[in-house]
Amino acid sequence: MFSRRLSSLANAPNAYFPSGDQDLPRFQLETGGVNPETRAVHWKKITLVGVGLLGGSLGLALLKRSLANEVVGYVRRNSSLAECLKYQAVTSATLDLEEAVKGADLVVLCTPISQMGSLASVMAPFLKRGVLVTDVGSVKGMVVRSLSPIFQQSGGHFVGSHPMAGGEKMGVSAARADLFEQAVCVITPTKYSHPKAVKELKALWSGVGCRVLSLSAKEHDELVSRSSHLPHVLAALLTNLVLNPKFRPEQQELCANGFRDTTRIASGSPEMWRDIVLANRSNLAGAVKKFVRELEEFDRVLRRADPEALLKLFELAKRRRDEWSEQASGSSPE
Repeated sequence: MFSRRLSSLANAPNAYFPSGDQDLPRFQLETGGVNPETRAVHWKKITLVGVGLLGGSLGLALLKRSLANEVVGYVRRNSSLAECLKYQAVTSATLDLEEAVKGADLVVLCTPISQMGSLASVMAPFLKRGVLVTDVGSVKGMVVRSLSPIFQQSGGHFVGSHPMAGGEKMGVSAARADLFEQAVCVITPTKYSHPKAVKELKALWSGVGCRVLSLSAKEHDELVSRSSHLPHVLAALLTNLVLNPKFRPEQQELCANGFRDTTRIASGSPEMWRDIVLANRSNLAGAVKKFVRELEEFDRVLRRADPEALLKLFELAKRRRDEWSEQASGSSPE
């Protein structure tokens, strides 16, 4: 076990403090006309299970905004310990999961989806009663169903989260304190979620700059299958097609900014995207079928050499994207 601590942070002004003595933290609010659900919250101890791009960025954001006294990172490799501290994403790092989560007011799972269940089972006995647990996974239905009972049995509260932020680069070295600013973060409470736990989670994500949206896990998974998961699959397929070595070398020379922009997300973590696709395969399969129908219609237009139909297609796409782009205030580069 290895642990090293950086200097403590000063308490944030006008904040409210979770207390570990109750089933749920008590809120001490000074509203001043500010919505209590999105007012900054100050935590005594936050644990990040996994300190890569998302976990590291969350740690940087929490520390930059003085939202926690202590941000502990749990990692699996010795090399990751030094990296976490080098980039100052946490106040301490450890290979010991029990040490990492003990006494934490908030635990955030920032690992690939396939690892969350086993980690949850191992950490559950060491969590204090009333702890809030969330995650940053891109699929919510499976995660909420599998993790909620584990943390409920240990006296904690699990509410799923998905911050729509990220990038193709991996690891804590790519982390940024401003990654979540103006990004949408979806939270997925259920009818069994404690209202104060939901309020606390909203405060967390708004505290690091997110615009918080509440959806059911089912709604979330259907929507992101089209807007996030399908684009990644298409980028991967396009990359593998165009950069296939069976083509002559000049093919790669002719790949310019359009190809680079369209396929950027194909450089994301293969392990993470394997898990996402499998976890949301039913919704993604439906999205793929709809997209195939669009391709088949385009093929028919192309075979007819129909200039009017082609013009209408490109005009509609331009108008819809321009309107969306004007309304979107966050980069949400996931």
